[in-house]
Amino acid sequence: MHKDVLIRGIQPPDIPAVLQIQADSPEASRWSAHDYGRACDGLFHGVVALKDGLLAGFLVARGADEDVEILNLAVHAALRRQGIATGLLAAVLAQARSRAAKICFLEVRHTNSAAISLYLRHGFIQMGCRPGYYSDPPGDALLFKLSL
Repeated sequence: MHKDVLIRGIQPPDIPAVLQIQADSPEASRWSAHDYGRACDGLFHGVVALKDGLLAGFLVARGADEDVEILNLAVHAALRRQGIATGLLAAVLAQARSRAAKICFLEVRHTNSAAISLYLRHGFIQMGCRPGYYSDPPGDALLFKLSL
């Protein structure tokens, strides 16, 4: 990741840019402004990446006991393949490890080869499939996990 990328917690003023990145990322889960507001309120763990002062990507996760689950991740289309998703993922995994989480889980659309490649590079292993999990557009979810 470039040194000019800053990772920080999501804040309410970030939500419009997050929604725009989501709208431009058909592979991302469809969340509302209210959903992202829950990440700002601390109900989920949300982080954003800023590059040259502009919001470049986001990741939202939730933790429960010794688990963490990646819920949504997207990077601005023009800024992909620059290590931004890696930086977001690393920040969330570091936070999970600091609270003694043991396993990270996630689902990814079976056609999202870029995300699958990212997760495999970071040590995630596929542990199953949920047929018909996604509805817009329809698709299967691959289940991945990472031991922390």
